Amino acid sequence: MIEVISLSFAFVFGMLVRLVGLPPLVGFLAAGFALNYFGPGLGLPQQTGEVLDHVAHLGVLLLLFTVGLKLKLRNLVERAVLGGALLHFLFTVVLFLGIFIALPMLPGGETALTLAIVLAFSSTVLAAKVLEAKRELRAFHGRMAIGILIIQDLLALLVLAVAGGHEPSPWALLLIALPLLRPVLHWLLDLAGHDELVVVMGVVLAIVVGGWGFDLFGLSPEVGALAMGVMLSGHARAQEIGNALWGLKELFLVGFFLQIGMSGLPDLEAALFGLGLALLLPVKGALFFFLLLGFGLRARNAFLAALSLSSYSEFGLIVAAAVLQDWLVPLALAVTISFVLSAPLNRVSHSLFDRLESRLRRFERRSRHPDEQPVSLGDAELLVVGMGRTGTAAFNVLTRNGARVAGVDADTTKVAEHQKQGRHVVYADAEDICFWNGVDLDGIRAVILATPDFEGKQIAARRLRRRGFSGLIVAQIMYEDEEALLRHEGVDEIYMAMVGAGMGLAGTAWDRLQGGKAGRRAKDPGRHEVPAS
Repeated sequence: MIEVISLSFAFVFGMLVRLVGLPPLVGFLAAGFALNYFGPGLGLPQQTGEVLDHVAHLGVLLLLFTVGLKLKLRNLVERAVLGGALLHFLFTVVLFLGIFIALPMLPGGETALTLAIVLAFSSTVLAAKVLEAKRELRAFHGRMAIGILIIQDLLALLVLAVAGGHEPSPWALLLIALPLLRPVLHWLLDLAGHDELVVVMGVVLAIVVGGWGFDLFGLSPEVGALAMGVMLSGHARAQEIGNALWGLKELFLVGFFLQIGMSGLPDLEAALFGLGLALLLPVKGALFFFLLLGFGLRARNAFLAALSLSSYSEFGLIVAAAVLQDWLVPLALAVTISFVLSAPLNRVSHSLFDRLESRLRRFERRSRHPDEQPVSLGDAELLVVGMGRTGTAAFNVLTRNGARVAGVDADTTKVAEHQKQGRHVVYADAEDICFWNGVDLDGIRAVILATPDFEGKQIAARRLRRRGFSGLIVAQIMYEDEEALLRHEGVDEIYMAMVGAGMGLAGTAWDRLQGGKAGRRAKDPGRHEVPAS
C-alpha cells in the first residue's frame, strides 16, 4: 500500500508540474505534502514516514556516490572553492544571527546561532541534480559549486558532531589509509565486467562500504558515499558505473523529495517563517556571486555557480531533527520553497544570464580570470565543440585526413588531458555568449556540435548564426524530434547517433565482404542525415 499510494502521488504531481514547465522534483515535493494531508484518509500505515526516510537515505547516498565519480580532489583546494565556501559561511551566519537578534518574535541565544548555521548551507542534492541534468557537473561553474558544497557538508558534519554530542570513533583514523585501496577497487571494477554486477558493485560501495562503513566509524554516511565515488573517479569506466546506477538513483531520490513534504504540515507561523527566509535567498545568491567574482571568476561562471547554490540545505533538516526538533517543520517549508524557486531558475540559468550580461559583467575584475576563454583558435579550419567520445572521434578522423582542427570543451580537466595527447583543444563553454562574441571565427569553415546536452547545441548554433557565421554546422542528435529544433537554429547537417553507428557497422561489414574497398569508410560511414520534417 505504501509504494502504491506514494508512487502514484509522485507520478501525478510530477506530471502536473511538468505541464506548467517546472521540473518534476517540484511536483514530488508537493506530493509529499499531499501525502501528509491525505495519507491517513487513504489508509497509509503509520510507518510510511520511516519507509520514505530509508528510501530517501539510499537515494542521497547513490547520488553523492555518482557525484564523487566525476569529482577531482584537486578541485577542492582551489582558492575560489575554499575561500568562497568559508567566507560565505561566516558572512551568512552573521547575517541570519543579526536578523534573529533584531526581531523579538524570533528565537535568540544558542537556538538562534544554530538556526543561522543551518541556514548558511546550500542543498547538495538539488544542486547536484540540477547540474547533472544539464550535464554541467564537470563544467567550470559546476566544479566550483560542487566543491563549495562539499566544504559546506564537511562544516555541517562538524556542527552536527558538536551540537549533537557525537564524536568520531578513534578507529576513524584508519580511514586515512583509504586511498591505498584505490588499486584494489579499480581491479574489482575491471573484474566486474559490463553487466548487472557493475550495478551491484556501485550499490555496495555507495551504501555498504561508504554509507554503513563510515557510519560505523562515527562519520557521515553521505561523505562516505562521496568518498567511494572519488576513489573510482580516475578509472576509465567511472562514467559507465554512474550510468548503470542512474535509474536506480532517480527512483530512490523520489523518496527524498517526498520525505521533505512528509516531515510535517506547516501552521501560519511556520508558513510566515518559511516565506520570510525565501525573501533572503537573493541575498544568499548575491553573496556567492560577489565572493566568486572577488576570487577572479568571470561574471558568467560566478552567476551560474551562485544560482545553483541559492537554496537551503536538506542537511539542515538532519541537524534540526537532532537538535532543533521544534523548528523541523518551519525549516522543511523553507527548504521546500527554496527548491520550488531555485529549480526552475536553474533550468533557464543560461538564458537568464544572457539577459543580465551587460549589468553583471561590469562587476568583473580587470585581471586575468582563471576561467578565461580563448579569443583565437589559431589556424584551425574546423571546430569541434564538445570533446567527449563523439567529439574526440570526429577530431581524430579529421586530423588523420589532414584537416586543421581545433576543439573546445567546458571541462578543464578534460582539456588538459587532450592537450597532453597533442590535440589542439582549449577551454570554452559552448553556451557562453561571451565566447561566441569574442572568439575569432574568420578561418573556420565548419563547426561540429558534439556536446552531450541538446540545449547546448541549440545555443551554440544560434550564437554562431547571429554572429554571422555562414559556414557548415553539423550536429548529432539522440531523438528525431530534436531535428526540427536544430534546423530552426541554423544547423545544416543532422546525424542520428544510434542510426549512424548502425550504418558504420554495416559499412565496415560490406567493405570487408567486397575485399576491403575504401571509399565508404573514408566518407565516414557514421553519417546519417535526418530528412526534414
